[in-house]
Amino acid sequence: MLEPGADAPDVAAENQDGVHVDLDFEDPTVLYFYPKDDTPGCTVEAKQFNAELDAYADAGVGVYGVSLDDVESHEEFCEKYGLDFDLLADPEGDIADAFGVDTSEGYTARVTFVLANGEVTHAYEGVKPDGHARDVLGDILDDGLATLD
Repeated sequence: MLEPGADAPDVAAENQDGVHVDLDFEDPTVLYFYPKDDTPGCTVEAKQFNAELDAYADAGVGVYGVSLDDVESHEEFCEKYGLDFDLLADPEGDIADAFGVDTSEGYTARVTFVLANGEVTHAYEGVKPDGHARDVLGDILDDGLATLD
């Protein structure tokens, strides 16, 4: 798994709308990996990132979720819960591999990365979904990667 200080890999994928998304990780970005769409923990995590989305946007921080689910699954998940940020489809595990995220069980481990200026600034393993979105934003603000105006 990539550690803080590592260069951010070049990644691209389709989002829930089938739109190709290229990420450059120059601006502060949260990339969180989760096991599966519409499962209890993943739903809690996604809904909480969505609830904090305005604060992330105000701080100039992008948020992206990634799982091995396909575009159609992401679309249904977003529609069901009104998610307003991109979920990236990674059915072949290319993004997970680029970040060194374990997929050996057939799903991605629950891991979150914060990236800025082309490198990993934070890496969270063993993430507990409840409260994680707020904790990550707090760390970003505390470390001066972004500010709320």
